[in-house]
Amino acid sequence: MSNPYSEIFKAPGSKAFASAGFLARLPLAMVTMGTVAMLSQTHGEYWLAGAVSATFALTNAIVSPQISRLVDRYGQSRVLAPVTAISVAAFAGLILTTHYGWRNELLFLFAFIAGLMPSMPAMVRARWSALYRDTPKLHTAFAFESVLDEAIYMLGSVFAIGLSVALFPEAGPLLATIFLAVGTALFVAQKSTEPPVHPVETRGGRSAIRLGAVQVLTLTLIAIGAMFGTAEVTVIAYSEALGHKGAASFILAGYAGGSLLVGLVFGTLKLSIPLSRQFLFAIGVAMLTALPLLTIGSIWSMALLLFLAGASISPTFITAFGLIERLVPSSQLTEGITWAMTGIGIGMAIGSFASGYVIDAYGARNGFWISVAASGVALTVALMGYRTLQRPARTTAPETAFA
Repeated sequence: MSNPYSEIFKAPGSKAFASAGFLARLPLAMVTMGTVAMLSQTHGEYWLAGAVSATFALTNAIVSPQISRLVDRYGQSRVLAPVTAISVAAFAGLILTTHYGWRNELLFLFAFIAGLMPSMPAMVRARWSALYRDTPKLHTAFAFESVLDEAIYMLGSVFAIGLSVALFPEAGPLLATIFLAVGTALFVAQKSTEPPVHPVETRGGRSAIRLGAVQVLTLTLIAIGAMFGTAEVTVIAYSEALGHKGAASFILAGYAGGSLLVGLVFGTLKLSIPLSRQFLFAIGVAMLTALPLLTIGSIWSMALLLFLAGASISPTFITAFGLIERLVPSSQLTEGITWAMTGIGIGMAIGSFASGYVIDAYGARNGFWISVAASGVALTVALMGYRTLQRPARTTAPETAFA
């Protein structure tokens, strides 16, 4: 029996762009925590480290869909090269400012400019879509990408922090900057697999976020992202409260590992169930696996229940991106994918903040209430927008999903 994952790499150029894309997307997981590790060591102030890191993250969340919109209109090579060059220069400025102790205002300025960094996961998925649109291989390719996201999520931040602590404070962000420059250059050089530029379709080229399907999926993924952010903060706080703070990293790795394992299996399945129904089912599983988190009373039960909770992550991502590929016009595909990625990032920030507030006010264990609430919101939005997600493939959805 053939391996479905090896099948997707038989297309000419697929291995080259996937490898380059992996290198170019590593900074997404390394930069945020790497900046915190760098500045906390050099300046000794966690508020400053967190604020500079947040400046980059929020700017990137707002700007990256606009970068992807330009990519859809003018092509990957014409847009990625200049914006990545600006982002690389800004990261270099951030590192130099840190090393030489220049004014703190420059840290925020360079972090803001570095936010131009493009969404490489969206660029890679756009290439898979161009190769395998309307074939079962696209499902497998999206599953592979979701698993890769989980692997990068598990390893990237740990790698960046470890480098900054073991070598020198700027080591993590410096390597991330090199990965971004080299990886993007190699990616752009793969001309044969670059998606063609499509003429702007309907409604004068308005943003993809005006499409009902993108609204539903982005709002749902904001809620799912809030579950991730809550898990990170609450696991760390509750592990410390139970006297096992060091176990937090292993529990979070298990959370991502559960997603990775299910994602690998899910990617091999050829289901006849409509994607919209698969997406709704995955959200339902997310809620069902969030509820038991309220019963956690030990490190071992937390590790087991977080591993099980991770089971819904990859299927949610895979079906969400599959729906975007099916419902969003080709001329807006990269932007549509980026809005979904942005939704996850915004949700993680909301979850981290909300759970932190609840933990400070009511205790570490109660942070998981945010996960339960977020899963309820995700299911509600998915149910309200279900009819929108059932629309025929690649037709223009209404400008608002819930009208």
